[in-house]
Amino acid sequence: MFNIVSYLLFLSISSYITIDVGRRCYQAGKAYLKYLLHDENLCLTINRVLLGGYYLLNLGYIAASLSTWTKINTMQEVIGITAVRIGSILLILCALHYVNIFILYFLRKKITLK
Repeated sequence: MFNIVSYLLFLSISSYITIDVGRRCYQAGKAYLKYLLHDENLCLTINRVLLGGYYLLNLGYIAASLSTWTKINTMQEVIGITAVRIGSILLILCALHYVNIFILYFLRKKITLK
């Protein structure tokens, strides 16, 4: 019973955060990509590909993380375990965001050096 409550909390909160962050990064990323690449069509294509990969990676991780869930016996454990799992999702999202920014920055430097 407690595991199901924890699953539902985790799936709803982490899915909402993943989709909302993806939508915000997609909107804000248009200007960043346009600044880096100076090609409107290429920017839009790269932004869509990044968004698709981002959703697949994060939602796949969320689904896969349910398989390693331990048995929960109290409501206190529900809150603690769910908070740790959601925190790990937030850290992964943050790391992916900065990795994307650095990769695009270095790709731009390579493109402009030619």
